[in-house]
Amino acid sequence: QVQLVESGGGLVQTGGSLRLSCAASGRTFSAYAMGWFRQAPGKDREFVACIIGNGVQTYYENSVKGRFTISKDVAKNMVYLQMNSLKPEDTATYYCAADTEGVGSVLLQNVYEYWGQGTQVTVSS
Repeated sequence: QVQLVESGGGLVQTGGSLRLSCAASGRTFSAYAMGWFRQAPGKDREFVACIIGNGVQTYYENSVKGRFTISKDVAKNMVYLQMNSLKPEDTATYYCAADTEGVGSVLLQNVYEYWGQGTQVTVSS
């Protein structure tokens, strides 16, 4: 079994920074990929970033490239999302997810079997 718990969300002004954390337990860190997704009110959940293995490869949604950084601390069983230069359009609930099987595109949420409960990020203008 895999458990994921996000933290670090909050209210920040435009241009500010937040670091989201995802604490993982179970067999997560043999996971093929760990991802961050977000869902804004009235919108579908969307891919934000993911990290493959121990960080050999990372992917980002175009609108966050250069502003967000995903990282992983294997020793601590943690995954992080550093978010800089935040914009009001980044406002959403952010979810951590684990793909343990490595089948399919890591950009698609349906390949991720395990999900956290989410943490709210609100960026004020």
